[in-house]
Amino acid sequence: MKDLQNDKNNKVCPVTGRRVKSKPGNWLFTVLGLSSLIWFLARVIPKPSRVAYPCMKVAAPIASTFITYLLGLFATVFAFRKAKFSFARSKYFLAVMFLIAALAAGTVTFLQPDRDVLASNPDLYTNTDPLGPNNPIGQGKGIFPGRVVWVHNPDATNEDCQSTNWGDAYFMEKNNNQKIIDGMLSGAVKSLAGKETDPEAWGAIFEYFNENHGKGAIGYTAGENIYIKINSVHVGSMNSDGSIKNGGNYGYVDTSPQAVLATLRQLVYQAGVPQENIYVGDPYRKIYKHCYDMWFNEFPDVHYTVKGTQEGRETLKYSRYRTIFYSDSGAVLTRTYDKLYTAMEEADYLINIPAYKGHRWAGVSFFAKNHFGSNTRSGAVHLHNGLILPDWNVEPRIGYGKYRVFVDLMGHELLGGKTLLYVMDGLWATAYEHDPPCKFRMPPFNDDWCSSFFVSQDPVAIESVCLDMMQAEFAEADSSVYPNRHIFVHYNGVDDYMHQAADPANWPEGFVYDPESDGTPLTSLGVHEHWNNGTDMLYSRNLGTGDGIELIKAETDLTGIQERTHFGTPVSFVLNQNYPNPFNPSTTISYELSAPAEVEMSIYNLTGQIVATLVNEYQTAGSQSVIWNGLDQNGSPAASGVYVYRLTVHNGNLTIVREKKMLLVK
Repeated sequence: MKDLQNDKNNKVCPVTGRRVKSKPGNWLFTVLGLSSLIWFLARVIPKPSRVAYPCMKVAAPIASTFITYLLGLFATVFAFRKAKFSFARSKYFLAVMFLIAALAAGTVTFLQPDRDVLASNPDLYTNTDPLGPNNPIGQGKGIFPGRVVWVHNPDATNEDCQSTNWGDAYFMEKNNNQKIIDGMLSGAVKSLAGKETDPEAWGAIFEYFNENHGKGAIGYTAGENIYIKINSVHVGSMNSDGSIKNGGNYGYVDTSPQAVLATLRQLVYQAGVPQENIYVGDPYRKIYKHCYDMWFNEFPDVHYTVKGTQEGRETLKYSRYRTIFYSDSGAVLTRTYDKLYTAMEEADYLINIPAYKGHRWAGVSFFAKNHFGSNTRSGAVHLHNGLILPDWNVEPRIGYGKYRVFVDLMGHELLGGKTLLYVMDGLWATAYEHDPPCKFRMPPFNDDWCSSFFVSQDPVAIESVCLDMMQAEFAEADSSVYPNRHIFVHYNGVDDYMHQAADPANWPEGFVYDPESDGTPLTSLGVHEHWNNGTDMLYSRNLGTGDGIELIKAETDLTGIQERTHFGTPVSFVLNQNYPNPFNPSTTISYELSAPAEVEMSIYNLTGQIVATLVNEYQTAGSQSVIWNGLDQNGSPAASGVYVYRLTVHNGNLTIVREKKMLLVK
């Protein structure tokens, strides 16, 4: 297997059997170490903020390793002299102790197995895709193949937000216009599906997915579950009540609560998905109080999932089965498999909503990287060897044609294969995964927050577009202002995984991606290309020159978007559990309306077929009830079993849907 690629300078360790690279002489290490230490001190002492420069992060490990080397050398010499001195005075026990200390220090200092550092790889930041611009590879996915929708609205975010100040972080309601954000996502969904209304758009999205998963061209079916995978990597820093701490992680970018709220509103009000069939979470983390309160106050029946226990949240359950089998078979990664949580494993659909960030190890932290938080282990370090940069002190895996763990995650049938929609939360973006948001300088942002959504059904196309935007924005490192602007997105080979996900012809020679380990290799997961330039931002479908990516710049669409608070909607209602339940032959269904509205009440079986319509009329505010006598549309007795009763309320352009289950027993 190659990358797995052989190198004529590689040797095989006789003990481990692993290939290791030949090293330059110790004199080169000494020269590099001394020069790096001098350069680091000369640059950082006059201006400490330079410590965050990528070049300083290259020099720092070399300098620190050199200092450790000098200290070890000094300790070895000192201990040997003390041992000699003690022997001469017949202090044998003390002499032995010093001799052992000298041997230990010498072993650590002179027998280090690997001193690879980033500076030995000067091409780390020289990313040049060999395909060039507008040269698509792979097969586009989606209703409109390869379509990616971008909607940008600076009014969505507060330009004056001081993102690093306590009490003024990006996630606060005062820094987000929820109505605008709702309209942005509405416009993006309709543009993606090419439909006039949100319900029509969601119907088309579900139909496309189901038709391509062997279910036929059908929409959402009652009882199906959706898991919304968010990114909450910084939620380790919280108080006992779940509130965020005023600490080192304060204001660092995660998936914004407003993006999740907009998605929940789309699913419940427009797509007709019952709250109780929706799951939200980042399996590695808990949920901050400010996020939970915002979501729960409007959607109390949604499942808010966490690792471990947390008040009001649901504890995720581990799957018993090994699910993901990494295709390198242990040649690159430190583990060969992973398990998932049952909520994700058993979901019918996933919606992937990462935060828009660069990444120090992977270059980017987009949709594939978001699934580093989907497995059941205590962390994702075991996957780092599948990235460009496993660690600062490990030789980067630059270039193309190497094993990339992202491809396994994108292609696995229970992760990328189950994803209904890809939604990039670009409201507040940053160049480094552990930073607050930073303003974008390029047009049309013009030194304001990113304030964007990117939406697609094509996992490769949307990763490609998000990379192009990041590379255009973060063309140069700049630490003159806080937060720092890093250039990790320019790592050499940062888009290697996109090449391989798009076209198996780009896999390492003799290598096969088969993340289910069932003998069925992956095929093209989508289409990859780069735009023509950062000004026009045109792809081959925009230019009419190829079957690649189509970037659509959508408008914020406020049609049907109404002002809401987190404590209710313009038309709210309570749908009660039927009584009696179980029942035979009849049961009463009651509900309460806060305002007059058009109301539909229908009974469905678990295959999504309508059994009976009980109400279809305009009703006044107040308590309402209806009796189902167990008969279908034709007046025939319904069979025993579980049924779903769905209440749909129409008020102007707003549609709200609720449903519950009941049991008919004969």
